[in-house]
Amino acid sequence: MTSAPENPLSPIEQDAREAAVRRLQEAYAEGHITHAAMDEGLDGVLTAATHADLASVLSSLPREKAPTTSTIAAAGGRIRRRGAWRVPRRLTVESAFGAVHLDLSRAVFEGPEADIELRLGTGRARITVPRDAVVDIEGLHTGWKDLRYRTRQPSRPGGPTIRISGVMGYGRLKIRHAWR
Repeated sequence: MTSAPENPLSPIEQDAREAAVRRLQEAYAEGHITHAAMDEGLDGVLTAATHADLASVLSSLPREKAPTTSTIAAAGGRIRRRGAWRVPRRLTVESAFGAVHLDLSRAVFEGPEADIELRLGTGRARITVPRDAVVDIEGLHTGWKDLRYRTRQPSRPGGPTIRISGVMGYGRLKIRHAWR
């Protein structure tokens, strides 16, 4: 969850409420709280009117884990990930020469959001995202060729948010949504 606002009496926005629900569910899944405590906490989160109310519901939970960061790197050659692989909250992909193919369609995401930073020299890159994913490419800079990405309309709620940033030198990036 993001840091608390300066005014704890301010109303709760939907994102903060959803993050609190996820945090309770994760605490239950990890065995930190009982089913009854999760039900009570969910009721408190859903009826909370201010950030102070929300903070009091979450105060008994263990601290959130710091997001994990991983790097996939190759000086030359191919980088390929597909199937049911684990995607950390922050992933850096580095390749000086060669092709990169990340298939996230059946990947297991560590959280509801994933930040993927590309540091690519030459070569093409292809990223397949889940069908219901929301993709943000605002932080990506391409050198020689533009990227190919068409947003999927309409997107079903509940999919991961994938932020793709970084730098691509010479080559094309193609991002597509999976069919299934």
